[in-house]
Amino acid sequence: MDRLNAMEIFIRVAELASFTKAAESLGLPKGSISSAVQNLESHLGSRLLHRTTRKVVLTQDGEVFYERCKDVLADMDELESMFQTGEHSIQGRIRIDLPLALSRDFIVPHLPEFIRQHPGIRIELSSTDRKVDLIAEGFDCVIRVGNLTESGLIARNMGYLSMVNCASPDYIARYGMPSSMDDLQHHYLVNYAQTLGSTDAAWEYLDGKEVRSIKMPSLITVNNSDAYSHACLAGLGVIQVPLAGARRYIASGAMIAIMPDHRSAPMPVSLLYPNRRNQPQRIKVLMAWLTERLQDYIA
Repeated sequence: MDRLNAMEIFIRVAELASFTKAAESLGLPKGSISSAVQNLESHLGSRLLHRTTRKVVLTQDGEVFYERCKDVLADMDELESMFQTGEHSIQGRIRIDLPLALSRDFIVPHLPEFIRQHPGIRIELSSTDRKVDLIAEGFDCVIRVGNLTESGLIARNMGYLSMVNCASPDYIARYGMPSSMDDLQHHYLVNYAQTLGSTDAAWEYLDGKEVRSIKMPSLITVNNSDAYSHACLAGLGVIQVPLAGARRYIASGAMIAIMPDHRSAPMPVSLLYPNRRNQPQRIKVLMAWLTERLQDYIA
């Protein structure tokens, strides 16, 4: 195994803090992962990792070597791309994470065109509403919808999603059409919470430039965007969603837009990636493509 491959393995072990997880992530035997790191340490004459039965942590030398490895590998990608010609020459694996609805409706259907342009690129796509740990889980870039809480990352604002309030025809027939904030006390809101039991249902709305909220009763709490929309379609309550995701339901009559003067604040869309000095060409072209695709989603 050459030294660059060993460096890639070391980076993955360091980021996942586990030889086992690194082996699973890279599709290699655990013994190969361990041997690669041991050989790297022998060559350098320094211990890079503290190994315990529970976790793996970087030594002081390991922390320095980890940062330099990332720079060296990024430089190698950049150097190779300087002498490659044509879109077909860009190669490598890219790991990305996208919100579930955005991935399903706006990105995956168009991925074949990206693969045709860059047949040497292999994509590992995570689609979840869970906020993945970009560094620890080895993601090259992620798209976030909503306010950001991560630090130590580069965040590129892509725009804002207009919001809409929706209910199903069956729900309206059963509970009536709300027309004012006072009416909402007689209605149910589908509650969305990434951690079940962590929050109460609340209707958010813009009052001028200020965001306000009122508590509402709820029949169901869900923890992903698919279940959120389908709970509305089933007549279990009102939802507040990006217009981009609800547009097809509204057009088909499966959902009805309600309370247009009391919508929640537009949600920011951001592209996040690690704070690295150089980005490999394959990641640059994917991020540029995602940016272009997102314009339709945001619009």
